[in-house]
Amino acid sequence: MPRPGDQDDLVPRPHKDDDVEFNADHVSDTSRENVLAARPKREPPPLVKDLSGEERQRLELALVRKIDLRLLPMIILMYIMNYLDRNNIAAARLAGLEDELELTSTQYLTALSILFVGYILMQVPSNLFLNKIGKPALYLPTVMILWGIISGATAGVQSFGGLIAVRFCLGFVEAAYFPGCLFYLSAWYTRKELGFRTAILYSGSLLSGAFSGLISAGITSGLDGAKNLRAWRWLFIIEGAITVVIAVGAYFALPNFPRTTTWLTENERQLAIWRLEEDIGEDDWVGSEKQSFFHGMKLAFLDIKMYILMVLLFCFVASGTVTNLFPTVVKTLGYSNIISLLLTVPPYVLAVITTFLNAWHADRTGERYFHITLPLYFAVFAFILAAATTTTAPRYVAMMFMVPGVYTGYVVALAWISNTLPRPPAKRAAALAAINAVSNSSSIYASFMYPESAGPRFIVAMSVNCTTAFIAICAATVLRIVLMRLNKKLDRGETVKGAIAVGDGVPRDASDAGFRQSQTTANSTQSLPIKRVDFYRLLSELLVSNDDEISNFEEKEK
Repeated sequence: MPRPGDQDDLVPRPHKDDDVEFNADHVSDTSRENVLAARPKREPPPLVKDLSGEERQRLELALVRKIDLRLLPMIILMYIMNYLDRNNIAAARLAGLEDELELTSTQYLTALSILFVGYILMQVPSNLFLNKIGKPALYLPTVMILWGIISGATAGVQSFGGLIAVRFCLGFVEAAYFPGCLFYLSAWYTRKELGFRTAILYSGSLLSGAFSGLISAGITSGLDGAKNLRAWRWLFIIEGAITVVIAVGAYFALPNFPRTTTWLTENERQLAIWRLEEDIGEDDWVGSEKQSFFHGMKLAFLDIKMYILMVLLFCFVASGTVTNLFPTVVKTLGYSNIISLLLTVPPYVLAVITTFLNAWHADRTGERYFHITLPLYFAVFAFILAAATTTTAPRYVAMMFMVPGVYTGYVVALAWISNTLPRPPAKRAAALAAINAVSNSSSIYASFMYPESAGPRFIVAMSVNCTTAFIAICAATVLRIVLMRLNKKLDRGETVKGAIAVGDGVPRDASDAGFRQSQTTANSTQSLPIKRVDFYRLLSELLVSNDDEISNFEEKEK
């Protein structure tokens, strides 16, 4: 029997096998058996096949720990700088940028928004290029050096036009990092591991929000006027220089993909590759010659689930645009610039804690839907409260809930993309970038909802944020219903195009193995001969999770 929460997900359609063509539409029972028999069965590599269950579990735990220690600290540090360099203009406003450049409120908001034009344009091409070359250890640090230089150059601008040019270029270059990292993580971790690692990555942006207030407060109070430079110029110089230094270190720290990295032993490499293949039944990144820009884009843009996820993530980010001008919002409490910058720290610290706990629990239980939607109800409450009162204490309570309310569920939604659209890599890369690009388009218009004249309640902005948070809840609900209906068809043994259709739907090796995967151990399961009726019974029980992700299947006995 499926567990309570067993209908939320669906294994999506992998790409067609290069050697055999299959018809993915309606197939007779006889032809289905023939096709299944014709598929080449892929066995575990010898070094993995010879492991006992306990050995496999022990070695895989050690491998994941090694990957965590080698990969996560550096990409978190890089993302902290990515977010700092993108959003330090909000702190620079309180440090004198707007006054020295003689910007109007509209000009400042335009400079804030223009970054996201370049940010949106570059994401899909960048992710597809990264997937093609397969060298994230070279590509991501190089991009980071470029954006660090551009960010530091902001300190030299003397006019509104110069600020616009620098901000556009900064967004164009920074666009490569976050969707690239999401794709990067999905090439190393299985679906049951991905949610918490995505939260760890995104904690970089939340930590940067906390650090930004502290750093900006220190620079504003200690360096304003030093060397005849205003504090906001020092802010860009110091943070840009730190970015370049960290990027140089990243060249020596980051790995590439499991097949192309050098610090894994041969045993570890075979296990790293096999566990990803075992997770979905399709091999992941093999080589650049196997990756197709247009094939991946076509698969992604023909999948209806991508568009639902796009609405979900767009509304998440639209609700979270309050963080783009969070110092301005907090400043309306009436405190000095330094105190206002310090008051921005606690909401981000709370968001880091709730994000970790929520993502950890989502991975541990396999539940996604409620871990995405429940935090959004707190966000709705926070936006209503902020717009409804001018009293200081309730408004700061609202600000404390805004950041955690949005981003606690956001990281789980990010993992849902890779869980729902896992293979082939080119499709996953295109989907991640396209969804992230569209979701960030809200930042182009959102800044104009926060003119200083709209404070302290920012009624229009809070109303829009409240509405988009509610729409995000609706989009998550629609996706859940869509997957439940598709999975009911699978439960009846019907062919579902794009999900479980012969050749174009059933992952080749996963179907041979009966989708038997352990929830409590990392043991591989030997391929078992299964009858057609058992195959569909297993499919209906294993392919979906109502509250569980695809990765958390209980082990099934024939």
